[in-house]
Amino acid sequence: CSSDLVLSPRAAGRGARAARHHTGTMLQLSENLLFGMGNPLLDICAVVDKDFLDKYGLKSNDQILAEEKHKELFEELVKRFKVEYHAGGSTQNSVKVAQWMIQTPHRVATFFGCIGTDTFGEILKKKAEEAHVDAHYYEQAEQRTGTCAACITGDNRSLVANLAAANCYSKEKHLDVEENWKLVEKARVYYIAGFFLTVSPDSILKVATQSSEKNKLFSLNLSAPFISQFFKEPLMKVMPYVDILFGNETEAAAFAREQGFETDDIKEIARKAQALPKVNTKRQRIVVFTQGEEDTIVATVDKVVVYPVIEIDQDKIVDTNGAGDRKST
Repeated sequence: CSSDLVLSPRAAGRGARAARHHTGTMLQLSENLLFGMGNPLLDICAVVDKDFLDKYGLKSNDQILAEEKHKELFEELVKRFKVEYHAGGSTQNSVKVAQWMIQTPHRVATFFGCIGTDTFGEILKKKAEEAHVDAHYYEQAEQRTGTCAACITGDNRSLVANLAAANCYSKEKHLDVEENWKLVEKARVYYIAGFFLTVSPDSILKVATQSSEKNKLFSLNLSAPFISQFFKEPLMKVMPYVDILFGNETEAAAFAREQGFETDDIKEIARKAQALPKVNTKRQRIVVFTQGEEDTIVATVDKVVVYPVIEIDQDKIVDTNGAGDRKST
């Protein structure tokens, strides 16, 4: 979930070319080449009115975690408005868009995460299948499937996330299972959002270590300022294995403060993040920091490059839901 504007196909193409350059070769597309792991949420999207936002204390363009006062929001949203369901959650959004950009073959993207054994879980599985993503969910009955209400007014969207089952992922009961781990080993490119550090850091570390040992490509997104602030220890345990680090300007600033970089210059932050210790020296780290409509910053071992963002006409923007997740693709 992000308020950043979505990249145009031209800008996305630049990112793809950078990834090809980093891998040193053009990857032959095949099933399960890309692996993502994160917090799966069923996005429930609807155009709502201001009264609905006011009733639940929502801002028109914001993203929050559901509280007790939002308990009835999801049910009311479905009953009162025309809703659309999408397979969501930060990482799942990114791999879903990657699969959409690839088109064929199907199931190039694999996704792991935890859902509940309920109706929303069944809808989520169906939506992932429709997107041609090879989703292998850990299913449990203790918590309901996580949901994210996307309340759209005009060009804005207010997101209310209820993680629920997404918080229940089990490394031992899912990632370590032989048939699942074989899918991890089959992949050559890995993408995980920092949000998952709050759920199963050991799972991330296992995937990242395997990727580094076999000289594959592992990428991580800083996701939100609070990850750098309150999950600094697990984040920095994973960092030596990160080949491509993504973030936006506020996440970069929070990361810099926590790391003691003593600068608020985003180019310098990118350069310092690029130079952090790395296990696999065969791949030099790339750091990509977006700034909404401002220039995107890309730092490599020997330079920092600025890429202007291609402006999009306002009348072509449907809404900004999930736009930031798409920038990682």
